[in-house]
Amino acid sequence: MIDVYVGDETSPLRAVILGTAKGVGDAPKMEDAYDPKSKEHIAAGTYPKEEPMRAEMEAFAKVLEKYDVKVYRPEIIENYNQIFSRDIGFVIENKFIKPRILKDRKEEIQGIQYVVDQIPNVVNVPEHARIEGGDVMPWKDHIFVGYSEKEDFEKYVVARTNRAGLEFLQKEFPNKKVKGFQLNKSDEVAKDNALHLDCCFQPVGENQAIIYKEGFKLQEDYEYLQEYFGEENLIHISRDEMYNMFSNVFSISPKVVVVEKNFERLAKILEERGFTVERVPYAEISKMEGLLRCSTLPLIRDKN
Repeated sequence: MIDVYVGDETSPLRAVILGTAKGVGDAPKMEDAYDPKSKEHIAAGTYPKEEPMRAEMEAFAKVLEKYDVKVYRPEIIENYNQIFSRDIGFVIENKFIKPRILKDRKEEIQGIQYVVDQIPNVVNVPEHARIEGGDVMPWKDHIFVGYSEKEDFEKYVVARTNRAGLEFLQKEFPNKKVKGFQLNKSDEVAKDNALHLDCCFQPVGENQAIIYKEGFKLQEDYEYLQEYFGEENLIHISRDEMYNMFSNVFSISPKVVVVEKNFERLAKILEERGFTVERVPYAEISKMEGLLRCSTLPLIRDKN
């Protein structure tokens, strides 16, 4: 049995599912791609290959193991992308939430079913609700959720969480303040697309956050976070940095943050603020509009 618990984004990590690039197969056809960054790299002939992505993920796994984290990996489904485990399930408090996601990805959960079977408290998201784990951030007394209202949700393939998903979380966790943030979306221009909330925002440490202001559709949503964390505790990133996934780092503890090795400006800021920064190569994986947080599904973090 696995007694899951996750109360926030940064408490010391004890167990995690890390996706896998094994068996990922060849580049998809353009019509089968479902985010603008992947389309960009398919068109340019620079879509990532399996071997370098496997090497990147093994480097990440080694860092996790260095900090005594128990790392589970998916069972391999051949010719299927199983890198981004964040979206196919997530833990809040002692519940494993099994969301409804893009139909193109519905088989992915089979790879981690052996883990889910060991978890006593599994909650299925209802049929009409859509949520992906990249949009969901438990943070102390809050759950921050990126979502799209009906007009955007029906318009964009990259809109992955709807109002019904937000309301499901509000009902499931009545003791939390579930706060929704509408995100800017684009199916064609990656630099204008906040695919998930963790593509434009993520808490680090005890009370700080990385943020891209223009990722938020409404100024008031950005201002809510600005007020909540305090301007002095925000690390602002640019449009290009958002595109390169600067906010998609991963916290092993309040003091240890894993970042992509080319994120020099961010790494320097974090180190100046007292963090231990672990650098891993993840540039190939980032071509699919996902990075470190996207490829992890935390199962157990320490309770505060």
